[in-house]
Amino acid sequence: MEKLIELLSDIRPDVDFAAENKLVTDGILDSFDIVAIVSEINDAYGISIGVTELLPENFDSADAIYALIKAKL
Repeated sequence: MEKLIELLSDIRPDVDFAAENKLVTDGILDSFDIVAIVSEINDAYGISIGVTELLPENFDSADAIYALIKAKL
């Protein structure tokens, strides 16, 4: 999880990913942020997040993103 928070913070240093739980719902992350996050996650974890997994609930919090990563590993 620490690696993920660091990766997310590199993309959006202005967001407290450890505390926010409505990243997409509240409009904190936009589609460009999601694309950047998916690209970085795919490279960092050696996984492939598909289009069908690009759902708001999978990216609303660091915990949700981490759960998606764990499911793909």
